[in-house]
Amino acid sequence: MRRELRPADRPEGPTPPGNLPLELNRFVGRSAELAELTRALEAARLVTVTGAGGVGKSRFAARAAAPAAGHLGCDAVRRVDLAAVREPNLIEYALAAALELTDHTSRPQREVLLDHLGQRQLLLVIDGFEHLVDACASLVTELLGAAPDLRILAVGRRPLSVEGERIFPLAPLDTADAAELFADRAAALLPCFALDDGNRTAVVEVCERLDCLPLAVELAAGRLRALSPADLLGRLDDRFRLLTGGTRGALPRHQTLRTAIGWSHELCTAQERLLWARLSVFSGQFDLDAAEYICSGEGLHADAALDVLTELIAQSVVIREEADSVVRYRMLDTVRAYGAHWLEVSGDTARMRRRHRDWYMGLATWGELDWFSPRQAQVAAQIGAELPNLRAALEFCLTEPGETHLGQYLAGTLWFYWAGCGRLSEGRHWLERSVELDAETEDGDYARSRLKALWVLGYVAILQGDTVPALAALQECRDEAERVGDATAIAYAVHRRGCLALVTDDLPRAEELLRTALAGYREIGELNSSVLMGQVELAMAVAFQGDLAAAVELCEDVRLVCEDHGERWTLAYALFVLAYAEWTKGDLVRARQLLRECLVIGDTFHDLLGTVLTIELMALVTVTEGDAGEAALLQGVAGRIWPSVGLPLFGSAHYNAPHERCASDARAILGDARFESFVAAGARLEPGEAVQRALGRDTASRPAVVPGPRTAHPAPETREPAASPTVQGGETTG
Repeated sequence: MRRELRPADRPEGPTPPGNLPLELNRFVGRSAELAELTRALEAARLVTVTGAGGVGKSRFAARAAAPAAGHLGCDAVRRVDLAAVREPNLIEYALAAALELTDHTSRPQREVLLDHLGQRQLLLVIDGFEHLVDACASLVTELLGAAPDLRILAVGRRPLSVEGERIFPLAPLDTADAAELFADRAAALLPCFALDDGNRTAVVEVCERLDCLPLAVELAAGRLRALSPADLLGRLDDRFRLLTGGTRGALPRHQTLRTAIGWSHELCTAQERLLWARLSVFSGQFDLDAAEYICSGEGLHADAALDVLTELIAQSVVIREEADSVVRYRMLDTVRAYGAHWLEVSGDTARMRRRHRDWYMGLATWGELDWFSPRQAQVAAQIGAELPNLRAALEFCLTEPGETHLGQYLAGTLWFYWAGCGRLSEGRHWLERSVELDAETEDGDYARSRLKALWVLGYVAILQGDTVPALAALQECRDEAERVGDATAIAYAVHRRGCLALVTDDLPRAEELLRTALAGYREIGELNSSVLMGQVELAMAVAFQGDLAAAVELCEDVRLVCEDHGERWTLAYALFVLAYAEWTKGDLVRARQLLRECLVIGDTFHDLLGTVLTIELMALVTVTEGDAGEAALLQGVAGRIWPSVGLPLFGSAHYNAPHERCASDARAILGDARFESFVAAGARLEPGEAVQRALGRDTASRPAVVPGPRTAHPAPETREPAASPTVQGGETTG
């Protein structure tokens, strides 16, 4: 039975895991509303917090969500911010990213979401949907219909207007809380500031003139370094008198906020107004380097940008956020929209968008280079954080005349994120859009941009198990590359065809194509994660044909190169092959050590394919150790993951043989009924739980070497690695 709620700063209850933003300053007031919102969520599965811009909807919902989810028995709370999403068909990708949902298949993203959420007890916070209301309403309706234990807290200026929605209008603060908020934010600027008999009347009047809207109050408090509360009231009152025809009549609430923002804008210096307008080009968060590059020049020197930005932060125009010692900035959507209006009025929008595009193209280019370095994990995190801005850059390129080739380049250059960090579906969306468009000319860099987009598209389609589109893209790439003499594109196209042959059990053809591609890479001096992954794939092909020693030699060479360059992602797949080789020799301790490292790396990059392949092989090692129950459980875990990767073990007889060996041995020890019960138990585990279980397993007491060599097993099938690193896990390409 659920507890009765007590009026308090926060509803009572445990706090489930989630991705809610950290609070960087004090939350003021709204004790009764917090408790009331939890009761509303208890009564309805969809509650929409509505209210005027600046009323504090997002902060309020984020404050309430975690304790409300704990009270309602949810196992997690996740928040997705749609304010920076401009295309309706990107809503599902943004939601998948917020859920940290990885799916390598070619299934529609909505189907993936429905399948995932259907199994979860989750509170989902959807913020900033008003510009996408129709698409968002459709998605919410489907999600609630398919997921009986899902609750949604929506946050916007208007309702979604769908069946079952309960509307929670959020009013401004009461006067006392608004004055307290003003004082708290003022004290952050002036530590000596406090409400007293000398300033209380002026502060209260300022708050009331601003309708006690939190954003407007915070903007006003940001002026106290230059003005006293009485001066602030006088200037504000003069402006309101002007706008209301000389009377003290109240403006409509939306006009009050716009007036407060406009008044704050007028009080800014010329450089502050300029930076405010230019910062509006960002989608979501941004960092200082990006702001200095994009926004400087023509009235704002780069060296002055930090000082001006600091002033905007002090005035609550820009919000400073910090996570994992990384500082980033953002603007509230209302404030950003005001800046965008003045940027448009100045006629500078197109130039700023081009500078924005240039910066993020540079970021993607450096990310591709740094992917083959010790910074690989940081690159993955940085690109993930910048995804809203990268989407904006891609959209600009693919809609602006004369920019198509740059969109093709950017979509192709991000291959390492699409493939390496589990974002295949969104990557394919941008790649297909880019190659559907013809660049204005097919010479030089323009042709190379399209060729890159084509082979990356082919690669992504292979990883999704979508053979026909993959073949079409790769054939077009190779034909055109041969016509224009682009040896790099030829090598990549041949390489991808080799991947496809490998996973469809055409081993002689796979070996031939992969050797040809590797020779091509050597000839043009190409060395990166893709080249090394091609070598691992070749190792798989020769192992499947019975030459495990050659496979080990190839992967040991990959390991050395990876260690020299600090590369980790491709290294995991080489270690996977080497772990299988250790199993065949009976060194189970060493095999498990290698597989543990594979799991850690796979988790770092959200590489679901690498994770499931490792779990499959770990099950084989585990049954050989004598723990048939744990082996069956691991196979159940793998069975749960495979639908998000593709056809289990790619439908390949070669890949499937070790899996069948493990199942046969475990079933023989446990019997059919117990084997199936362990498999079912594994299928109920979350992948993250399974990874932690495997990583924490103690094998010190188990024999290091199991008597009897593994070479006695039938060849070549059971002497091969459980699966290939190529399909749906990715590789690195330059």
